[in-house]
Amino acid sequence: MTQSIKKGDSVTWNSQQGSIKGKVVKKVVKDETVKVGENKKRRVKASNENPQVIVKSNKTGKQAVHKVESVKKQ
Repeated sequence: MTQSIKKGDSVTWNSQQGSIKGKVVKKVVKDETVKVGENKKRRVKASNENPQVIVKSNKTGKQAVHKVESVKKQ
C-alpha cells in the first residue's frame, strides 16, 4: 500500500550521506520535466499507480526526486 504523502509533509529518506530530513515540495503523478534546483531540471516518469515526490532537504536546501516508497512520513 502506498503512503498518503502530499505537498508540505515532513519526511525522511536515505542517501549515501545517511538519513535525510526534509519536506515534500511536490507529488508527481504523470510524466513531466520538473525543476529540482536553481538551473537543474529532471525528467520524471510517474503515474497515479507509481507516483514520485520532489523533496527538499532541511539541512542543505537541495531538492531530489524519489519514489514514494523511498520516503517515510515523520
